[in-house]
Amino acid sequence: MAEMSSELQSLYQELVIDHSKRPRNFRKMEDSTLHADGYNPLCGDRVSIFLKMDGDKVADASFQGAGCAISTSSASLLTEALKGKTRAEAEAIFDNVHKLVTEGAAVDPAKLGKLAVFSGVSKYPARVKCASLAWHTMKAALEGGQKVSTE
Repeated sequence: MAEMSSELQSLYQELVIDHSKRPRNFRKMEDSTLHADGYNPLCGDRVSIFLKMDGDKVADASFQGAGCAISTSSASLLTEALKGKTRAEAEAIFDNVHKLVTEGAAVDPAKLGKLAVFSGVSKYPARVKCASLAWHTMKAALEGGQKVSTE
């Protein structure tokens, strides 16, 4: 992936900070149809992902948990990205985000939108689990699992 301009990096940092300080969809969803809990024992990040399915579509998504800025902003952005998506679209987004944060793989920015904010995470191995915890938890929820750990 091409080097990001400092202006773009600054904008991405602001987005992470904004979603960390004011997370979107931060609530327990009492009427969720799918749910999973995630835990990163390395740093203590915890997240619960709640999905409300309407047939094959994610009608609503929310999360609760406690973690670092990257973990919280990742969960917040995840909930925004999933609403209205089909199960297959949600899994495709997971695959793209996972490639982005683990390999720094060039993924079409049009497929990621705001999620491209995590493009630099692969350069910081200790932060990969922070950025991917909510995503692995969401995938576990879609697959009917209840708990996921980054270890």
